[in-house]
Amino acid sequence: MSLPERLGKYSIVDVLGTGAMGVVYKAFDPHIRRTVALKAIRKELINDDDAHSLIARFKNEAQAAGRLSHPGIVSVYEYGEDETIAFIAMEYVQGKGLREYFRRGTRFGLGDVVSVMTQLLDALAYAHDEGVIHRDIKPANLIIMNSGKVKVADFGIAHLDSSMLTHTGVIMGTPGYMAPEQYTGTGADRRSDIFSAGVVLYQLLTGEKPFKGATETVAYKICHELHQPPSQLAAELASTQFDMVVAKALAKKPEDRYRSAAEFRSAIMAAYSEPVSPVVSEETIIDEGSVAPLHLDRARATDSAAGGAVTQPPPGWQAEVLTQIEQHLARYLGPMAKVITKRGARSTTDVDTLYLLLAESLTTTQEKAAFLATRSKLAGTAPAASTTDPKPKPTDATGTQPLTPQDAERGARELAVYVGPIARIFAKKAAAAAPTRDRFYALLAEHLSTDQEKQRFLRTMSVGH
Repeated sequence: MSLPERLGKYSIVDVLGTGAMGVVYKAFDPHIRRTVALKAIRKELINDDDAHSLIARFKNEAQAAGRLSHPGIVSVYEYGEDETIAFIAMEYVQGKGLREYFRRGTRFGLGDVVSVMTQLLDALAYAHDEGVIHRDIKPANLIIMNSGKVKVADFGIAHLDSSMLTHTGVIMGTPGYMAPEQYTGTGADRRSDIFSAGVVLYQLLTGEKPFKGATETVAYKICHELHQPPSQLAAELASTQFDMVVAKALAKKPEDRYRSAAEFRSAIMAAYSEPVSPVVSEETIIDEGSVAPLHLDRARATDSAAGGAVTQPPPGWQAEVLTQIEQHLARYLGPMAKVITKRGARSTTDVDTLYLLLAESLTTTQEKAAFLATRSKLAGTAPAASTTDPKPKPTDATGTQPLTPQDAERGARELAVYVGPIARIFAKKAAAAAPTRDRFYALLAEHLSTDQEKQRFLRTMSVGH
């Protein structure tokens, strides 16, 4: 198909997808100088009887979605319309839809299942609180970004696929994911989104949809038949606890489901009973042709736009090495990885030690192991030791009291107030090098960034001795 040169102010770059009544373009905003996605409805393909109501709904719901601002929701920037076309300008997201993962037969580990669902339900909880109901939660509308974060697309937007609309335009959704009340036309609310999210959870756990068959068969099953418990299809992932979670989400009556997305999320976390990763694991992500998480690309672009200024690394470190380590850590911690990496680099000039220090900021054994494994991927030379020690040597302790396990535990606990979980590994290293209690506290104080913090920490540790 031939590309139009522009829609409104946007220059058309490529086609991202097509539907029965429209097309999604990759485009460029010349004013803000950013890439966007344009979802356009071609008016000539809409029946005259449906045109007015469909365009009105497209516009009204674009306005509703446009007021949402959440990191887990694809942003809507603008609505535009002329004699032949109506379009919505949206955030352009790099990643793959969950539908593509299922198409390829990807099987998610339980940690990834829980990560996808908690991210989805966080976004739904926010949208519902803002009065916006999605009405079409399905794998195609869930994008797993290259960073492992999940984005929910098409919030409240009338979809282009004609199979999602009746002739009157009342029923909206996708067969197999719609709640019973959407089939009967009695109206959708937040509990309808919870049902659809329950279908996604079932598919993540088992690799199959809970209700299968022709469209009419699926409609009947959703309204009248019970699904097979997930544990009967995937016992290695779905325990009886998850059977109960899924059953409540897929209840036929809205009043029997979870009352909110937050309640659904809490039930999943209780069934999992382990720390939840904020991102999908690196091993699971389909990453074709993109070398870095999207938020890091944006950060580098911002630095370049600001004149090329780059934050100087701590003494003894090569900037390229720290950047690679930060990108590996960012898959688990997001933008906080930059701060944590820089703080850790101030305390050591050894790559392996830095990896161990940074791993302490992660919450699960799996995350720590996966992050530590990226050490082998680190390109470039190891950081050279600084010829001058950037930190003053701790004053020799005059105290002679031997260090006890209780002292070490207290030191780690108090240091954590300033530096977080990494304090435990600092304390372990200091305890191995300090023969006395005072020397141990002095070594811990060197991990603090200001003289005021050091003095306050040492005063705290002196109390009771």
